[in-house]
Amino acid sequence: MHRPEHLLALADRCEAARKPDRTLDADIYEALGFNVRRKPSHLVGRRTPPGGIYQEGALWKTLGTVSANIDVAVGLLRQKAPDWRWSLQSMAVDDTATFHALVAECQASGTIGALALCAAMLRAFAGRRAVAPARAEGERG
Repeated sequence: MHRPEHLLALADRCEAARKPDRTLDADIYEALGFNVRRKPSHLVGRRTPPGGIYQEGALWKTLGTVSANIDVAVGLLRQKAPDWRWSLQSMAVDDTATFHALVAECQASGTIGALALCAAMLRAFAGRRAVAPARAEGERG
């Protein structure tokens, strides 16, 4: 998994995004520790998965649309942090829908529920990564 600063920058990208993005999908998977192979632009065809593939164990799977699909985002969260609590709300203000997500006490918002959930998840992982080295140093002494 990437450094906390990288995870926070990626969370900011999720919050700023106005629509799903396959490059963002690949970046999220990479940030969460998956080995990702992006789809080369010169190999466009029906059999080439959009966005690329990621490695899970010995298998290569089609990259999920984590920035577009709440089910994919929730599945990724449950896989990487099964014991974390999370919530997602839709707020409508002046004909504009905004989603607010809370993951392990870290919050984020976005124009799409999946993006809000991804941003909160990345912030939660960044917080865990920032705390982990400090705890390890304290335990040695």
